[in-house]
This record gives sequence, C-alpha cells and structure tokens, in this order.
Amino acid sequence: MLEIECQAQGVQILVNHAPQEIRRTSEFVVTTENGEFCAPALVIAAGGLSIPKIGATAFGYEVARQFGLKVQATRPALVPFVLNPEDRGHYCDLAGVSAEVVASSGHHHFREKMLITHRGLSGPAILQVSSYWTSGSPVAIDLAPDREVAGVLRAGKTRNEAAVRSALRNILPSRFADRWLQLHALDAWNNQSLADLERQLHEWIVIPAGTEGYEKAEVTAGGVDTDELSAKTMESRKVPGLYFVGEVVDVTGQLGGFNFQWAWSSGVAAGQAV
Repeated sequence: MLEIECQAQGVQILVNHAPQEIRRTSEFVVTTENGEFCAPALVIAAGGLSIPKIGATAFGYEVARQFGLKVQATRPALVPFVLNPEDRGHYCDLAGVSAEVVASSGHHHFREKMLITHRGLSGPAILQVSSYWTSGSPVAIDLAPDREVAGVLRAGKTRNEAAVRSALRNILPSRFADRWLQLHALDAWNNQSLADLERQLHEWIVIPAGTEGYEKAEVTAGGVDTDELSAKTMESRKVPGLYFVGEVVDVTGQLGGFNFQWAWSSGVAAGQAV
C-alpha cells in the first residue's frame, strides 16, 4: 500500500545507497557511493540500535550529533532479563514455564505473563518493566497477585509440606511451585513461617545480571532529545529543514503497538511539514 501511494506521488525509492557524508550548504547534500543528492529538507528515519541483524545502526544519532543536537544515552528496552548465575542455576532448567505475575521496578508495575527462559526471564510483564529498570537495581515480582496461600493453611487443620505444595500448585505451574517450595522450605509450620512464605511469594526480589541486549530488545530507549525538536513537525529547533522521526527520537512506548504508532505519527507530522 505504501509503495502504491509513493508511486502515485512520483516518489523515487533508492536502495543500497548508504550515506557516506551529509553536509549543509544552501541545502542538504547527501553523498553516497552512487552519487550526491540535494534537497532543502532532510528527514532522518533511521531507527534505533535494536536487532542489529536486520541492519540497525547508530547512523541517526551520529547525524544528530553532527548538527549539534543533544542525544540522550541509549539502552535496550522491552528486553528479556538475564538472571545472575545463582538464580539461573535455581530456575532456568524450568525454561518454558510461565505464570501471571506483577513485575515492579521503582514505581512502575505490570500485571501480565512472565516466562522463564534458558538464561533468565521474559514475557510481557518482564519486557514492560525492563524499560524502567536500571543496571544493578532490583525487580520485585508478585508470584500470586490477589491470591493468598498462608491464610488458607492457617484456617485449615493440616499444616505440612503436602498442604503447602497443593496450595502453591493452585497458583503456580506445578514444576515452578515444587521448585519454589524446595528453595524456600519452611523450618516450621507455625503462623510466622507461613507469613514469611506468603511475603516471599508476593515479593520475589530479583537482581538481574543484565539484559539480552539490543539483539533481543524490541526497541531502543534514549535517542535524539525531544527538547531539540518541534513537537508539531519534528523539525530541529537548531537546524531548519532537518527532521527526526520514529525510534531515533527519545520516545519509547509500552507493548501493544505504541512504538509503531509513534513511528507512523511522527513520520506523518514531518511529512506534512516538509
């Protein structure tokens, strides 16, 4: 559909014309190995650093810096976590197991599915919270949102490992429930021990060793500072005729198509202004 619209407007699409140099005289001049191209306006829609195997580069940030625009530090976002070696040894043989959780980092909370992987944690809840996580900080995970285990056991007559396991299996996948109980075995079956178990279930503290990086990140956080651009047209405030749109700009959305919407909307804003 986009190609048809471009053809109708007489737009020429050129591929394999990697820019070698960009300069500005009375207009913008883009030099490639196949020749030079001149225009009064230049729109940078180069994307971010995510998924380099499909061609992602830092080109857009380099252009912004060349023309004196501020670029916010970039990092992978919407990206799986890699667990530290101890936690990997405890949980990653359960790769493929998933559960509904609430994942939190700072003041940001997401209730969605969590997936255990061969190296750490993924799934929508983890990807969402990763965009707000900073290296070395903890992530809190509620494994039983809106559920209670200890209260049921305290109210009943049976308090033993089998009863706890049965209660956990009603909340978590069986393999995960069994592993959790193995790693958080109770020393006693009194109210205090059950309360400690309840607290740990609702506040599993994980300090990731890192993330899977740009190779697995769905988007790149950071980029061309929004203060450098017009909110209406995406044109540089410092360099007339220079526009930045899409992921190269420091705008990062949550899961659900918001990043695509931003790319399209910012592109339309620049297109209407050029």
